Amino acid sequence: MKRIWKLAVGAFVVAASLQAAHAQKKYGPGVTDTEIKLGQTMPYSGPASAYGSQGKATLAYFKMVNAKGGINGRKINLLSMDDGYSPPKTIEQTRKLVEQEEVLAVMNSLGTPTNSAIHKYLNQKKVPHLLVSTGASKWNDPKNFPWTTPFYPPYVEEGIIYGKHVVANHPNAKIAIVSQNDDSGRDYVKGFKIGLGAKVSQVVKEVTYEVTDATVDSQVIDLKGTGADTLFTMATPKFGAQVIRKVADLGWKPNHYIVSVSSSQGGVLEPAGLQNAVGLITAMALKLAGDPTWENDQGMKDFLKFMKEWFPDGNPVDSSVVLGYTTAQMIELILTRAGDNLTRENILKVATNIQKQTFPLLLPGVTVNVAPDNYATFTTFRTARFDGKRWGIFGDPIDASAK
Repeated sequence: MKRIWKLAVGAFVVAASLQAAHAQKKYGPGVTDTEIKLGQTMPYSGPASAYGSQGKATLAYFKMVNAKGGINGRKINLLSMDDGYSPPKTIEQTRKLVEQEEVLAVMNSLGTPTNSAIHKYLNQKKVPHLLVSTGASKWNDPKNFPWTTPFYPPYVEEGIIYGKHVVANHPNAKIAIVSQNDDSGRDYVKGFKIGLGAKVSQVVKEVTYEVTDATVDSQVIDLKGTGADTLFTMATPKFGAQVIRKVADLGWKPNHYIVSVSSSQGGVLEPAGLQNAVGLITAMALKLAGDPTWENDQGMKDFLKFMKEWFPDGNPVDSSVVLGYTTAQMIELILTRAGDNLTRENILKVATNIQKQTFPLLLPGVTVNVAPDNYATFTTFRTARFDGKRWGIFGDPIDASAK
């Protein structure tokens, strides 16, 4: 009888252990014991196709992660869909990801107009819409859109840096502004004017362009005609390259500030002609390959090794590639911390509780901070000037929080 009791107790303990182990695993859509299915949209075609390298870098990173066993034993299946930077296409592809592919989350979709098109849909569906690759201020709205978080320096805060730099270094400037006619352009210009303060009265002309325009040559000609000696350019890569090239063609030599989304050496400056980009000033949060400063930096060595082994067709000096690599590491961090609780609710909880997090390619002094009541991922920048061969960091880290 005693033996039977011991066997019964043993069976009960085993059953309880199995039940507890099972209970610890909580899965949302797209998750099994061997896979985590994620989705995103990227402009692999269309007017913003230069940004597509970001998605390719992210895919390559998870190919590497999967080859090493995945995350907590699960392979990452990232479905990266081409939306051509077209909001209607973004809606179509995102619905497919959610309703047909049943992904756990949509992560790192790119573009302000494109993400705007799916903003309400994903929040109504309570699908994590995380690490959107756009710095528009609208993404930091945990009260009204709790399922959406950004992973890009906020445009308003970045714009403030340029305005402050103009005031400090060119107090008598005659200022011209060219920007994309959308939320991202308006946010950047808003921040720039905040940074200018009382000097905003020195803006002599503002022009905009549409993402569907063929060129911005006429806008640049118009601005040069004002006699402005300082130019603030908010543009996506295709148009950023056009502005830089046209300014040079006209023999115009303004103090030229260009936003980080259009500062890629590989994606913008090389197409524009490196000689035409000398003297440009931008703001950065990420290290860039080719800068001798990071020659012996372990994070940079690991990145270049990754590029050689997993993304040999990519350009390591393309800032979109660097951002894609770092974003993939952020996704990896979130999924790792989530453990076996891979529900949509827990993924959101983990993603919005990250403090003082560093990554190998973030510049010194730049950290990632996300709280349940404040989704602004990072607001610390370093200023950089292009010397014809590389971007050179100068000055101390700047906390540009609009608050």
